[in-house]
Amino acid sequence: MDTARTRPTRLDRVFSGIERVGSKLPEPFFLFVYLLAALAVVSTAIAAFGVTVDVPGKDEPVPVRAVLSSEGLVWFLTNFVDNFIGFPPLGTVLAMMLVVGFAERTGFLSAAVTLVFGRAPRWLLPYAVAFVACQAHVMSDPSLIVIPPLAALVFKAAGRHPVAGLVGAFACGATGYGGGILVGSLDGLLVGITEKAVQIAPLGVEVHVHIAMNYFFAATAGLLLPLVGGFLIDRVLEPRLGPWSDPEGEQAAELTAQQRKGVWRAFAVLVGYAVIAFGAWLVPGSFLRGEDGSLVPSPFLSSIVPLIIIAFLLAGLAYGLTAATVTQRGDVPRMMTETVKDMAGYIVFIFVAAQFIALFTWTNLGTLIAIGAADGLRAAHLTGFPAIIVMVLLATVANLFVTSGSALWSLLAPVMVPAFSILGYDPAFIQAAYRIGDSTTQAVSPLNAYVYILLSVNRKYQPETQLGTLLARLSVFVLPFFAVWLLILAVFYFFDLPVGPGSGIRL
Repeated sequence: MDTARTRPTRLDRVFSGIERVGSKLPEPFFLFVYLLAALAVVSTAIAAFGVTVDVPGKDEPVPVRAVLSSEGLVWFLTNFVDNFIGFPPLGTVLAMMLVVGFAERTGFLSAAVTLVFGRAPRWLLPYAVAFVACQAHVMSDPSLIVIPPLAALVFKAAGRHPVAGLVGAFACGATGYGGGILVGSLDGLLVGITEKAVQIAPLGVEVHVHIAMNYFFAATAGLLLPLVGGFLIDRVLEPRLGPWSDPEGEQAAELTAQQRKGVWRAFAVLVGYAVIAFGAWLVPGSFLRGEDGSLVPSPFLSSIVPLIIIAFLLAGLAYGLTAATVTQRGDVPRMMTETVKDMAGYIVFIFVAAQFIALFTWTNLGTLIAIGAADGLRAAHLTGFPAIIVMVLLATVANLFVTSGSALWSLLAPVMVPAFSILGYDPAFIQAAYRIGDSTTQAVSPLNAYVYILLSVNRKYQPETQLGTLLARLSVFVLPFFAVWLLILAVFYFFDLPVGPGSGIRL
């Protein structure tokens, strides 16, 4: 045996330690039960001192509310069911998983992956997966549901560990969320908030605010981060998972002529559907355009989730009818029902997690953390690139508590944009810097509901996987991605490169 190759490296020992600590975390259900109890105590203690938060744009201070008060208990009891049913990701997740599960059970997903990637070089797969995942913000949050399971199938079809593809794709999609070579819904959300923040403090100069004002910066990240992500998947994550052996004994097999025909027919249907959907969006006067005929924002971008749902449903049907995996009408609801059964654990977890997140929002503790940190940064009178780094770190830490990128930027932008604009920085550059914080820690936030979707899918391949183990694997990507993000930002800053068309570093 080659002992030199089997001896643990320092990096192995670090990640083993993270996994040991993480494995001591309770099951997600009980983790949020304990967090609920802690939130009740902390919010009540802070509210007892009459703490308030001055939120830019609001006429009166926002108070921190106590959970253990008559007001808090009444709010909790009267909103208990609504907190669960109205949990924002719940509807999206269930609807997406219904059709993704249907497409998987018809055999379309595995057949399509085999056809497209079956002959691809094994070494290329981690980089291909990382590249696709790092463009994920075009699809918005559904990308974190759709892309990782497909990446797992890609790795499995190539005889590689599917968990490496699954976790790697999620990590790249989340930590690289602010980058990408295409303009997407995230750009529209951020620029709308930035535009309002610019109006808070008159700058005396004309400021160009538009949806592509971060394009050069985001596109650079979308090209460089996949190289880092692919390397981490291939050289760090997958080796730690050990050799893969399918517990069901499945072997990659050549597709039959009927299966190939089914895949090509499904692809043809998807192309036709895309042409119709995008055509209806681009044609002047379309109902899918926004006010005054604008492309962004528009009903088309607001309807990304149902449009994707229809795409999976059409592809699954086209393949299933051709490959004879769907032979009667009852097969469709049956396959969807089986998918819902697989989601039972997630629904139970969300039952308690939704209560914590709703209460956390109601108490205004997240607002207190974000605004308090922003005010502290402004009071420190930092200047130059160190001030930018501190702002990025603030957004990075705050992103652990306020996982909605638009919600967090809504809190930070009214403080950060005017403060840094007064120092001479272009709001486009401030928004670009924020994208780093909004991305880097998203994959390891315990408040990110999509992490628990990932955990449930992970357990299909490794039933014994614990939350701590998963977070340890995801943490592999956080610091390297953060370092590369900062390096890209530094290059733009010190070489005074435009972060987007007509948008520079300084005003």
